[in-house]
Amino acid sequence: MRVSEINVALIGTAFMGRAHGNAWRQVAAFCRPKRTPRLKVICGRDPGRTKAAARAFGWEEAATDWREVVRRPDIGIVDVCTPGDSHAEIAIAAARAGKAVLCEKPLANTVREAERMLAAAERAGVAHMVCHNFRRIPAVCLARQIIDEGRLGEIRHFRGAYLEDWLLNPAFPLVWRLDRKRAGSGSLGDIGSHVIDLARMLAGEIREVSGLTETFIRTRPLPGSPARKGRVTVDDAAVALVRFASGAVGSIEATRFAPGRKSQCSFEINGSRGSLAFDLERLNELQVYFESDPPALRGFRTILATEPIHPHMAPWWPPGHIIGWEHSFTHMVLDLLAAVADGTVPSPSFHDGVMNQRVLDAIGRSSASRRWARVKGVA
Repeated sequence: MRVSEINVALIGTAFMGRAHGNAWRQVAAFCRPKRTPRLKVICGRDPGRTKAAARAFGWEEAATDWREVVRRPDIGIVDVCTPGDSHAEIAIAAARAGKAVLCEKPLANTVREAERMLAAAERAGVAHMVCHNFRRIPAVCLARQIIDEGRLGEIRHFRGAYLEDWLLNPAFPLVWRLDRKRAGSGSLGDIGSHVIDLARMLAGEIREVSGLTETFIRTRPLPGSPARKGRVTVDDAAVALVRFASGAVGSIEATRFAPGRKSQCSFEINGSRGSLAFDLERLNELQVYFESDPPALRGFRTILATEPIHPHMAPWWPPGHIIGWEHSFTHMVLDLLAAVADGTVPSPSFHDGVMNQRVLDAIGRSSASRRWARVKGVA
């Protein structure tokens, strides 16, 4: 192995494993990372599926025991793409073994687990990153630039929602995402965590919340046994009013019961001098409005964030040639590789994962008590 190379182990072969695997395969070909990832080993529970994933994405080895994988001295980065109930155990073991760790969102199933993961990574002195990949969409990064430059003035409103419809059918089986023990929560953690992370990135820390969660279909057929049913133990939808530490106010919504919405993660931010809006289903576009424009020309306009000067766009295609959802993962692993090379901690780190988990926890507590709830650690 060349000095510039670093061996990567991917734990998980399903939906997120495929997304991460594609990112590791593409990053060196397009982006010139500071360290070149070597796709050393992919790990999954099913030997056949794991070997098939290794062949499909170019991993050198296939394994079924993640404990053996994270202990291997030749592995430099461990990428965790398993269900939430195993995030803490795998990530902590990897950090203790001296590996840089990338972990899927939400970071854990509980605040305590997330805090333990952060503590382990900090004690080990390794790079740690939670995969909130929407932070690496060029249009979202452009929104952050506009806010940081003061173009919107004082931020007053954040409205964010993630709407999907894949659980509409009552005959859809009781998969692991509908089991609190494995998933931690339902729409709140699965997709609401993305909105919370974007809110924190763009409008600052959330101080308190008033939350509501609901489960519309409470029993579903068991996988492989459609005549038998089991209980859904997570939320189908979550809504929260939020107050930010800055004084801004907002709302966060997540549901998997919005007919016609396939993956609409959207937000609008209003400030004293302007507004901006984004929709994941049109992820190359950012809508902006500035009060400083001449009165006759004021109105929302659409920026196509595909110029080489836009964040993360330089390695890709000529202006106007759009990129997709999968590119955000490539940008994530690119920044992780840079952090490993520089001996730094990338953003969003496990600290961001902890703060995100605390907001999720506050929304759950508020829904249960029907009262406003404070977010731990935010003054």
